[in-house]
Amino acid sequence: MAETVQTFCRICEALCGLEVTIDSDRVVDIKPDDQHVATRGYGCLKGLKQHKMYNTPDRLLYPMQRVDGELQRVSWNDALSSIGGKVRQLIDDHGPDSIAMYVGTAAGFGVLHPVFASGFMQGVGSASMFASATQDCANKFAVSHQVYGFPFTQPFPDLDHIECLIIVGANPAISKWSFLQVPNPIRRLKELEARGTKIFVVDPRRTETAKVAGEHVFIRPNTDVFFYLSFLNELLATTTPDRSRIDRYMTGFDELCRVADAWPPERTAEVTQIPADTLRAMVRAYVKADGAALYCSTGVNMGTNGSLAFWLQECINAISGNLDRKGGTLVGNGVIDFAAFGKKTGILLQQNESRIGGFKSVNDALPGGILADEILTPGDRQIKALFVTGGNPLITMANSERLRDAFQQLELLVVLDIQPSETASVATHVLPCTSPFQRPDLPFVFPLMLGLQSKPYLQATRAIVPPQGEQRDEATIYVDIAKASGINLWGSAVAQRAMELAKGVSSVGRGDRQPSIPQELLLSGLLRATKQGSFKKLLKETHGRLRPEHDPGSFLGSRIIHEDGKMHLAPDVLLEQTKKLDEDFELERTTKNKLKLITKRAITTHNSWTHNIEDFVSGERTTNHLYMHPDDATRIGLGDGKLADVSSETNTVRVPVKLLSDLMPGTVALPHGWGHQDSKMSVASKTTGVNVNLLAADGPDKLERVSGMAHLTGILVDVRPAAGALNPDHWSGIGRTSS
Repeated sequence: MAETVQTFCRICEALCGLEVTIDSDRVVDIKPDDQHVATRGYGCLKGLKQHKMYNTPDRLLYPMQRVDGELQRVSWNDALSSIGGKVRQLIDDHGPDSIAMYVGTAAGFGVLHPVFASGFMQGVGSASMFASATQDCANKFAVSHQVYGFPFTQPFPDLDHIECLIIVGANPAISKWSFLQVPNPIRRLKELEARGTKIFVVDPRRTETAKVAGEHVFIRPNTDVFFYLSFLNELLATTTPDRSRIDRYMTGFDELCRVADAWPPERTAEVTQIPADTLRAMVRAYVKADGAALYCSTGVNMGTNGSLAFWLQECINAISGNLDRKGGTLVGNGVIDFAAFGKKTGILLQQNESRIGGFKSVNDALPGGILADEILTPGDRQIKALFVTGGNPLITMANSERLRDAFQQLELLVVLDIQPSETASVATHVLPCTSPFQRPDLPFVFPLMLGLQSKPYLQATRAIVPPQGEQRDEATIYVDIAKASGINLWGSAVAQRAMELAKGVSSVGRGDRQPSIPQELLLSGLLRATKQGSFKKLLKETHGRLRPEHDPGSFLGSRIIHEDGKMHLAPDVLLEQTKKLDEDFELERTTKNKLKLITKRAITTHNSWTHNIEDFVSGERTTNHLYMHPDDATRIGLGDGKLADVSSETNTVRVPVKLLSDLMPGTVALPHGWGHQDSKMSVASKTTGVNVNLLAADGPDKLERVSGMAHLTGILVDVRPAAGALNPDHWSGIGRTSS
């Protein structure tokens, strides 16, 4: 008999409340929870159809191990014994740093998965940690570490009271509000405009967000840093910042001012293509408003100067008096003071240095763009084994063909996933994991620890359907791998033994179900430790429990963890990077007539996750397209449906064209997340899209120095009508590479 239960989505920051119908231990329908305390009956198309991805016949059910070149089903005992033995051997022969881990985005949308994955690496004693953040957001973490003392200190716009909002390189109507939990983004944008908020959307494409609300301003891709420099220049030229407030709560104001001196709007207009008068109008609106904010996301983050741009944004919001004030930008309160906890324990504040390139870790993770080099370059600390958890780097990382070659040189590649991804296709071991609906949970770290919610609340969910086959949750898997490897999670024999004993006790009487650690008990312990009551009590509040509203004025002078307690406006590491701005500006001037490639997201796609849902990749959606402005297409000799070869300094891909007048001339767009032909996913493998990240460069000389991020947007490309055949050894659907 079918039953309906309340839970919440865990595929992005929005965490929408859901009403799920279950029949015979399977989810058969998902609707938004109309009574949810924060999300108010909203759910996106992906969230409402995610069960079709979890119910697919392609779901991984059993452990797989490569035998005689082929992945074959094995028992958990055999898989764990093989993995554990190899881990012990590699540590003995090459040291702990030879064992690496890549943590993907999916790991971040639950509580226990990232905690236990990190605990395993701590037990190994390895600093070879890599994360998907260096593809899209590590600039924000790196800058916040420098400016506020802690990477997860992430101010956000006070959407309930803001009077001027300038959105740069973000498209919340499709991609939500990065980091901040904002349900129903389109409705929120319309609400802002209806109450009189002045909104500007600065983007090389007239995005879905720009069509919903506000005034759209075109900007040449990858010139955001020059926009921010002129914004700061004009702000300083036309206003007198409150120096007493600045000196009380901040340091480095004079150094910051000197950075902006040389960048008036007339100078930068040549490369940004934002007229000086337009920029000045934005500054006037920002200054006039009783509460304003600049806000950016991946379109800024993934450029060559993502860290400098985000730093300037934070400084502008701060010195204008908008940081930590009603209607400006706020810093949320989680259930604990996470920054203070990080300062006390050192968590997320390690400054490990990469063997290749000498990059400092960000959030305790090294740049993904040097992972191939760390594997392929002989010497001390060379990576010999890699655990991939909650991610699919062969689709999402720069120059993924080279990364594939590197992965095939590994002695051990263990992939934890729910479906047979491209990365799983080259693994030595593939371990089947539970889906979000098959595990209990709390809202993940951003709302739980940081209060990054437009309307703060807490919610708990039980596993609403049981595991299938021999699926196990990731936390349990890491307990098992640690035991098989002869190591202790978090380097603690007591913690390891406790987890093993707890797993044994919780498995009593479960019949054929897979043994699991007592996840609800651990989550309840977290709630009790933070004085939020028990997991069981929170479960009774099926639509969520509201938490205290945000408190403007509670951050500056109180929660910055630098030793002096102040915001640092001019960190040395960022000032050093400003020395190359003239060189970067000259490069933009000399290439202003060349095409630049940006990414583009569709409502039906979520990174590389959802292409195995037939509803989302049917008809003309079976491939991605190269979107071109009609004028550019005509000039090159291309039209709708024609095949184009797109070349960067790294590779060439072949893809069909679609005309789009919403693009700024000189800009082309190619959606990311495609290129599944090498996977074993029955639907996704039949799509013909190409992986745009083949066009991005990796290696230490190609990464942004402060954050270690690869350059994944605003890439210079040459586009021409397809002619002849590309290298068949590199074929991947329509798109293909030529090295």
